[in-house]
Amino acid sequence: MPSDPTVDFLAPLFVPGNRPDRFAKAAASGADGVILDLEDAVAPGDKDSARTTITTSPLPANAVVRINAHGTRWYDDDVKAVKNLGIGSVMVPKAESAEHVKQLRNALGDLPVIALIESAEGLANVRDIARHVDRLAFGYIDFSADLGCSMDRHALLQARSEIVLASRLANIAMPLEGVTPSFDDTQEVEDDARYAAAFGFGGKLCIHPKQIAPVLSGFRPAQKDVDWAKKISNSGDGAASVDGMMVDAPVRLRAARILSAAQKCDAASARK
Repeated sequence: MPSDPTVDFLAPLFVPGNRPDRFAKAAASGADGVILDLEDAVAPGDKDSARTTITTSPLPANAVVRINAHGTRWYDDDVKAVKNLGIGSVMVPKAESAEHVKQLRNALGDLPVIALIESAEGLANVRDIARHVDRLAFGYIDFSADLGCSMDRHALLQARSEIVLASRLANIAMPLEGVTPSFDDTQEVEDDARYAAAFGFGGKLCIHPKQIAPVLSGFRPAQKDVDWAKKISNSGDGAASVDGMMVDAPVRLRAARILSAAQKCDAASARK
C-alpha cells in the first residue's frame, strides 16, 4: 500500500475550525493529524467566520481541513479558501460522486483529498470515488442515519468490507475508521480501534485527545504477533519451517506488515 505522509494518519484529531485557541493544543496532543473542521463542528451561522479563522490563523504543520459537502452553500467558498493554505490535505464529507471528486481535484491541484463515505449513494459509488482520492474514511454514524440501520458492527459489516476492498482495488492507503462517540470509555475506543485494524482499516478518526492513546494501542499488533513476525523475518528466503509452520512469500509479507504496523504505532506513541 502507498504511504503518503499527508494522508497516512493513525489517529487524526478533529478540532472546530472556529476555535483557533485549540489548534496548537491539538497539534501537541500526540495526534498525527489535526482536522480543522468547517462542517459538523461549526453551526451554520458561524461557518463563514470559521473559514476566515483558518485562513488568518497559524495552522499546525499536520493540518487537514474538512470542508462542507458538495451542494451546500459553503462548498465553493471553502474550496477557494483551502486551495492555497499550505495544508497537508483536504477532507470532503458525504462524498457520493466520482465526478464531484474529480471536479474538486481539478480545483485543488495537487492537494491530496480524503473522502468520507457517509451515505448509501456514497457506498454504491465508492469504488469509482476511491480511484480519484488519496484515502477513504468511513463516517458510519451519518451512514447509519442515512440507511436507518443500527450502528452495530454486524449491521455495518458489508459497508466496512466494501470500503476496505475499494481502497485496495484503487491502491490507495488503508481507510480511516469513523469516530467513537464516547471519549471517556477508553476501553471502548481501544476495542473499536482493534476491530477496525483487524478489518483492514489503517487508522481511526478521533474527537477528543483522550482517544488518541487507546486508538494507537488498538492498532498496534499484539506483542505475540510481533515476536512471531520477527522470527519469520529472520527465516531467510524460499520455503522454510518456523515453529512447525511452513513459511513462504505470503507468510513473510504478512510478517512484514505486522512489523511495519507495530513500528508505525510505536513511533506515533513516542510523539505523545
